[in-house]
Amino acid sequence: MRSVTYAMGVSLDGYIVGPDGDFEWTEPDDEIFRFWIDETRELGVHLLGRRLYETMLYWETADQETLDPASLEWVAVWNPLPKVVFSSSLSTVQGNARLASGGLAEEIERLRAEPGDGDIGLGGATLAAEAAALDLIDEYRVMIHPVLVGGGIPFFPQHGRRVDLELVETRTFGSKAVHLRYRVVRQVPQVPQVP
Repeated sequence: MRSVTYAMGVSLDGYIVGPDGDFEWTEPDDEIFRFWIDETRELGVHLLGRRLYETMLYWETADQETLDPASLEWVAVWNPLPKVVFSSSLSTVQGNARLASGGLAEEIERLRAEPGDGDIGLGGATLAAEAAALDLIDEYRVMIHPVLVGGGIPFFPQHGRRVDLELVETRTFGSKAVHLRYRVVRQVPQVPQVP
């Protein structure tokens, strides 16, 4: 079954956007950009909230003649990737995207049941908070940048329940950013034994 992965850049104090709406500190250097390109290649579909969709729309319309080779490679990976946009205010989307036709749980259930390769990527704090509250996230992939921003939009949803995680991968980059990949530990229900 396809896993749901939530991956974004985050400050050391846990925010994906600072209190002033700024997130330029997440701009990747060449090494991190290459990492994100490779991570995105592993996806079969990406789920986005409206704000992240609108931010990433730049890549759908960028003048390719002005892009460097790494950006061209990103466009070649990102643009054909199927995307599902969750929005109550948009009536149309561009590129290889469609508006979600159902709720988040229904969309993920349908995508998991479809044949196909690649994980289900998830981006955007609001959408991730909903997915976490519904216990739909299988992996958290955190790119921690060496900066404290003091507030803003948190990476980890505040849903009031404990989630046990298993560290499955770490990587430190030349910029001193650290990538952590955690798998959600699901408790297997105990079957009562018949005496």
